[in-house]
Amino acid sequence: MLAMHSMTSANELNLQLESTLKELPLWSVYLEVERTVNDLTTLFQEDPLLPGIIITKNQEFMGMISRQRFFEHMSRPYSLSLFASRPTERLVKFLQPEVCIISEDTPIIEANKIALRRSPQLVYEPLVVETQSGNYQLLDFHQLLLAHSQIHVLTLTQLEQVEAESRITKAGFRNLKQNYTRLVQNEKMAALGQLVAGIAHEINNPVSFIAGNLVHAINYSQDLLNLISLYQQYYPEPVAEIQAAIADIELDFLTADFLQLLKSMKVGTGRIQEIVLALRNFSRLDESQKKKVNIHEGIDSTLLILQSRLKNHQSEQIITVIKEYGNLPLVECYPGLINQVFMNIISNAIDAIFDIFNSSNLSCNLPASSPNYPLIRIRTEVIDDQQIVIRIADNGSGIPKNI
Repeated sequence: MLAMHSMTSANELNLQLESTLKELPLWSVYLEVERTVNDLTTLFQEDPLLPGIIITKNQEFMGMISRQRFFEHMSRPYSLSLFASRPTERLVKFLQPEVCIISEDTPIIEANKIALRRSPQLVYEPLVVETQSGNYQLLDFHQLLLAHSQIHVLTLTQLEQVEAESRITKAGFRNLKQNYTRLVQNEKMAALGQLVAGIAHEINNPVSFIAGNLVHAINYSQDLLNLISLYQQYYPEPVAEIQAAIADIELDFLTADFLQLLKSMKVGTGRIQEIVLALRNFSRLDESQKKKVNIHEGIDSTLLILQSRLKNHQSEQIITVIKEYGNLPLVECYPGLINQVFMNIISNAIDAIFDIFNSSNLSCNLPASSPNYPLIRIRTEVIDDQQIVIRIADNGSGIPKNI
């Protein structure tokens, strides 16, 4: 077992546009496969920043286990008792972790693209960096993002210098900068989509576990309460000690309220699962290609994400949302960009509504035909079997004339 690493952050490095992975802080933590899973746990507990551990067999690279995958699996029922005292090789064969191996000479920008192309379940996994000497080290994905951001800032700085020095070619440079900004925006959208999808995935695992067990908990509780009822029916006069315990815990109230408590927990987990589904739909930000999607799903996901903003917590006013959906076919578009459009328009509508409804002279600000309560109306329809129309209207303050 060998542990060796650098604690330098990517933000503290003097990176250049052509910088490669070997300039980033890398982890060198190794464990032979014959060591027990308890040894893995010890290494992770000793350093909370450790992203993963390289697994070796006779000092030869065999694979990698990340902190996230390790604790996600070991937190499942019976995993600890099954694997804790067994060789790490058993756990590696069971998990069969996918590993992304990249040469240390790979440019940071190219490595970031490779990492973001991984599936949402693997996007936050550390990368295995192969050195020229044949050794293997780990790169924390967050350090890669920090390095990419630093290079991005450096790129913008150099672009501004070129703009100042190239007055003659200003028109051509403007087009170049617009194309570059579009490219950067696409990368940001891809990274944001991966982030949202990853968060939704991490929330969904424990919530699904709770929701699945709540069904059994309700059934078990009902069986226990039925058993208590039978005892009360056939033994109506228990001993004084039992009568005192029944009075202390208020058994009648507990019996009536316990199942309602579990049912409310079930409703809460269902709500969380709806939010997770909305996040997954909205996380289509990472889809850079056109595809056919359900426009109504995108609108509904946006509304669910903005649910908390529909209520003004100061005035307790709630915006009413009226959806008049037409029978739309699947529409070929860029899902992430169209979702962002919905997000911006509805957010602006919310701000405009509360701007006018928080005004002290509300009756003078509202048009005569407008409802006297906050309202957003969303209507969709098909025109000429070739185009669709999406109308989002509100009774807010509107766009100022000077804009």
